[in-house]
Amino acid sequence: MPPMALRGIVTKVGFMQKTATVTVSRWMEHNVTGKKIERTKKYLTHDPNNELRQDDVVIIRNCPPVSARKRFKLERVIKSPEAQRQLRRAQLEVQQQQQQALQSPQP
Repeated sequence: MPPMALRGIVTKVGFMQKTATVTVSRWMEHNVTGKKIERTKKYLTHDPNNELRQDDVVIIRNCPPVSARKRFKLERVIKSPEAQRQLRRAQLEVQQQQQQALQSPQP
């Protein structure tokens, strides 16, 4: 199989160890009507560190078979909404602690 990298969204994670399901979408034109149609395909992807979370946007690359149905490995995470949400929440907690420290009188 020639080397190929696909961009997709993680749709299922946590059911199998070191495995995530990535949905890759592509647009094609219908032969008769000429309308654009979205086609999707799901790939089982090897995630050695279990770092993927649902709704992450990732790039996967084909590799030699890891198991019976896994033919792709995680190359990199482009965007992770859950990680960004946790980072923002931690920043807000730090800001609140700093404001409380400034407001409380020190003896």
